[in-house]
Amino acid sequence: MVADFGVTQGSSSGLRLARRAKFLAALTLIWLAIEGVVGVIAGVLARSIALIAFGLDSAIEGLASIIVIWRFTGTRTISADAERRAQKWVAISFFLLAPYVAAEAIETLIEGAAAETSWLGIVLTSGTLVLCPWLGRAKQRIGEKLGSRATYGEGTQNVLCAILAGAVLVGLAANTLFGLWWPDPAIALAISALCIREGQKAWRVSNAVARLVLSAAAFAVGLPIAYALQHEWIRV
Repeated sequence: MVADFGVTQGSSSGLRLARRAKFLAALTLIWLAIEGVVGVIAGVLARSIALIAFGLDSAIEGLASIIVIWRFTGTRTISADAERRAQKWVAISFFLLAPYVAAEAIETLIEGAAAETSWLGIVLTSGTLVLCPWLGRAKQRIGEKLGSRATYGEGTQNVLCAILAGAVLVGLAANTLFGLWWPDPAIALAISALCIREGQKAWRVSNAVARLVLSAAAFAVGLPIAYALQHEWIRV
């Protein structure tokens, strides 16, 4: 749980935490760039929609890192208004991520497409499983101390990214060992629902109707774009 106010952000300890949050966001951005490029390449080579989607969603997750870097740059470091805007933008990045993940999962479930083995993809997702949980929890702790929902939300996206990587690996292993192809998209759908929930929390939506409208709008806009984008890459 993130309090509205944590460590005073203008204090020496607050500024130190803000610098650490900014550093971790920059480190995440570097990893996501690697993850995105390698994921798309591995997916195209293996003709795997799951791997392509995993690579492309790095761009969406990178938005949250860019937002946190913006949030803790210059005078915005101690600005409550900057924090409120950053919270909203991080929430939007969750709403962008949810339909993208759902589109990949639904496509795989409808077509009954088995996850294809790719050693490059296995190495990439294994690296994500090692790095992202550490990054995520570190950012969540900083977010709790600073009272920064934007920082906490970015950390949550890193944790969800690790779960997505695990889902891809589970899909590969289940298909290779037992001929099961559905665990990967099933887990991905659950992650999509979590993204919507986290987006609502970051936006601080308490009204049930408003939550429903935000969720419906995110999927109405995001699903067609995600579907078209994934199929454009798979045809390469």
